[in-house]
Amino acid sequence: MELAAELSRTVKGEVRFDAGSRATYSTDASNYRQVPIGVVVPKTVEDAVRAIRACHEAGVPVLSRGGGTSLAGQCCNEAVVLDWSKYCTRLVSVDVAAKTCIVEPGIALDELNDQLASHNLMVGPKPSTHVSCTIGGMIGNNSCGSTAQAYGKMVDSVVRLEILTHDGCRAWVGETDDEAYERILAEGGRLAELYRGMRELRDTYMSEIRTRYPKIPRRVSGYNLDSLLPENGFNVAKALVGSESTLVTVLRAEIQLVDVLPARTLVVLGFSDITAAADCVPAILPHKPVALEGVDEQLIQLEHSEHLAEQAIKQLPKGSGWLMVQFAGTDQEEVDRQAQALCDDLHRKPSAPGVSFLDDPSREEELWQAREAGLGATAYPPQGPETHEGWEDAAVPPEKLGDYLREFRSLLERYEYENASLYGHFGQGCVHTRIPFDLKTADGVAKYRRFAKESAELVVSFGGSLSGEHGDGQSRGELLPLMFGARLVEAFGKFKALFDPDDLMNPGKVVHPHRLDENLRQGSDYRPWEPTTHFAYPEDDNRFAKAAARCVGVGKCRGHESGVMCPSYRATREEEHSTRGRARLLFEMLNGEVIQDGWRSDAVHDALDLCLACKGCKSDCPVNVDMATYKAEFLSHHYEGRLRPLSHYSMGWLPLWARLAAFAPSLVNSVSNLRLVKALGGIARQREVPLFARQRLVKRLAGRTSPAGHRGKVLLWPDTFTNNFHPAIGEAAVQVLEAAGFEVITPDRTVCCGLTWISTGQLSTAERVARRTLETLKPQLRDGTPIVVLEPSCAAVFRDDLPHLLHGDQDAHRLAHQTKTLAEILTEKAPDWRPPTVGRQAVAQPHCHHHAVLGFDTDEKLMRQYGIDVDVLDAGCCGLAGNFGFEQEHYDVSMACAEDKLLPSLREAGEATLVLADGFSCRTQIDQSDVNQRPMHLAEVLAAALHGTQPQPERPSAPSRAARTAVAAAAVAAAAGPALAWLFRRRSR
Repeated sequence: MELAAELSRTVKGEVRFDAGSRATYSTDASNYRQVPIGVVVPKTVEDAVRAIRACHEAGVPVLSRGGGTSLAGQCCNEAVVLDWSKYCTRLVSVDVAAKTCIVEPGIALDELNDQLASHNLMVGPKPSTHVSCTIGGMIGNNSCGSTAQAYGKMVDSVVRLEILTHDGCRAWVGETDDEAYERILAEGGRLAELYRGMRELRDTYMSEIRTRYPKIPRRVSGYNLDSLLPENGFNVAKALVGSESTLVTVLRAEIQLVDVLPARTLVVLGFSDITAAADCVPAILPHKPVALEGVDEQLIQLEHSEHLAEQAIKQLPKGSGWLMVQFAGTDQEEVDRQAQALCDDLHRKPSAPGVSFLDDPSREEELWQAREAGLGATAYPPQGPETHEGWEDAAVPPEKLGDYLREFRSLLERYEYENASLYGHFGQGCVHTRIPFDLKTADGVAKYRRFAKESAELVVSFGGSLSGEHGDGQSRGELLPLMFGARLVEAFGKFKALFDPDDLMNPGKVVHPHRLDENLRQGSDYRPWEPTTHFAYPEDDNRFAKAAARCVGVGKCRGHESGVMCPSYRATREEEHSTRGRARLLFEMLNGEVIQDGWRSDAVHDALDLCLACKGCKSDCPVNVDMATYKAEFLSHHYEGRLRPLSHYSMGWLPLWARLAAFAPSLVNSVSNLRLVKALGGIARQREVPLFARQRLVKRLAGRTSPAGHRGKVLLWPDTFTNNFHPAIGEAAVQVLEAAGFEVITPDRTVCCGLTWISTGQLSTAERVARRTLETLKPQLRDGTPIVVLEPSCAAVFRDDLPHLLHGDQDAHRLAHQTKTLAEILTEKAPDWRPPTVGRQAVAQPHCHHHAVLGFDTDEKLMRQYGIDVDVLDAGCCGLAGNFGFEQEHYDVSMACAEDKLLPSLREAGEATLVLADGFSCRTQIDQSDVNQRPMHLAEVLAAALHGTQPQPERPSAPSRAARTAVAAAAVAAAAGPALAWLFRRRSR
């Protein structure tokens, strides 16, 4: 394609017109799907300017995209997509005195606020997608969030914008007084044409602008023509905010900042239902809270069922609808007085609400996170169909909110959409909901269309806005005449034509929009491929296609702040290496239009290749996308009947090689780190292959009889890693369990959970291994004996993978129920037992699978009870992740993941700090880094306390150089012997 060649020639960044990249950017967080022409990832702002120039010369549409979390379809189009979020992320400058900053459009909100924190400043608006939404995207969408109660919408924060039109007009724009206006006209050119046109447009439609725009805090729909009014300073920058990439591309922005307010108090009010909560909003507003959020009973029940904010939810006052009222300032006593004054005021009124003060910052944070997770929590309710955007953020005057909600509920009931939860920014009259639209049948789509029109009419009757936060895009673009009337919609069209006369900026959105029931990601012709799979996917009706479509696009996997997911995105900042990007590719693979080669797809393989299978997305993703399982499924079919990577045979078959190595561990250790051996195994030359123990755990425990314990029997699972590499951990666990009153037994033959075969997608082998394990454990599974597993990844296999791989096998489900970590068995079965106090400061690095599947809270609580002053690191994945970090092609990403947070945290902790890491991968990554601490398993620490000694890890020692040389020479001679003998015979003839 000529355009792709021209872009590649002129752009220093990345130009991608391949099927995989186009598939990755085919949708956003909305109901819509439009496959782009290509993708450009500019290295610099000037790079983007060159890209747009090339697109203009080719007459090709452009879409400028931020975090890609838009809910109205404005971030997908048949255009060249500019993704700013990888490189154009600079905080250009900060003016502390003026409280302003200049930024590039790709910087994420949380990243920017982190950089501003040293100045005690922040950006005012804070959408729930703050971990991933970019400043450019916030400007394009006129974003708000809960803090808009105090700081307004993004339009209220923008001072100036550096803009570029599709035809190349570039300028800084902002408030324009008469003198500046005349100067621009005098200079002539395209900019003068724009300013003259805007002034004429404003004057022509001034009456309608002043009378038809709702006077409410959350009007996001339509263009901001009101910012061009004389009383608003003819502010061109503010007029362009919220234009959704349909007018200009924002190159840089000057933002007004606000002070960080450290003192906070959260008051939660309980009401009989959500409409009663809404009725109370006008009584609260005079107290000037910084946030005023509403949540209904259904959302709270969904959050509780998904184990989100459980402790905070327990502290809610009685009721079926709640208001979260936050006060903030610089003085805690003053903030508390504000909160108390509100409560006193409300208690003087009839039907006073219930009140709870959440004065524990961790509980407050839990509740805010639960509120922010509303979209994800309501997307897939346990009972009922999946829900969708389509009418999820309308806004009305706050004083009319209660009456609006009653009528809106009636409308939902009439359309039989009763399962919709209602929540949102009630202090500004903005209501969020996801509705169980049927978007897969013609009747369902027609019903959705009728509902959207009636909902728009209802909002307009209350003097409200079709969108109070998420924008118009395609969801609401064609409904704008109902809100603004024909004359203002005509003005919008002229505004668009002024800046974009050829309709090449994000066409089909806002102005001349596609119908709201076009370009649906599902639609009445939706019929994805339904392949036969190894895993069952019971949460998705046993359909891989439904599992692959689970992602709702909110982009939490693109965050850099906390949690486990998505380590490869953090290392690469690549959309295709985020959980969301991979989900999009799998969706497109099953859709079959862009990616047509199914399981054999190299595009899908390449995207999944950097997935560490950490399972962080299974717990941290708002809709629990399980990319590790999807990857294993894909690899099993992708390599079916084909040769696999060398590492799949070396590390994928590790349990088998470990059994063989047990016959001569010293010999194996002597050759395993030879460069040739590592190359043959697909192992990175920078890696040290872990050394096998001289004697396996099962051998050390053979013939040993555990004393009968008063707490009964437990079976200690000899996982491959503990058994073959760190048997001292297993011995330590036996000592601890026996001291706690348990009789410890082990399996009577060699067993394996199948982890390495699962992670490399060798699922048929994993099934055979798993069934053999279930047969071995049959007596314990039938009598309910707890299975204590020391390696978190193996415990996660039993808890999560096997029940899905062997779905319906009751023994697999019994094993999942009976599998316990060391902390769990001690907490549940020996709650009164205490070892001698450890009395050490420690940091703990939870294994990713521990975090995602097992949960680390029990471990943390137990450590504190046992006298370990532990700091649980929020450092994400260690980066090793089983075979991933050992593979040559993944070494750099593996170390980038470790250097993201883990290794810096350990360096900061210091050498005297005890490092706890139950995962073999975590310990290996730390051992092979430059930090001086040697990580230990919890079992080792507790066993040391029993003996009254300082914890010291036991690791196999490396063979000497002389031994390695001798063994290597012998190995070479043995390999060369047959060849030399053959050669000697030939020469003797």
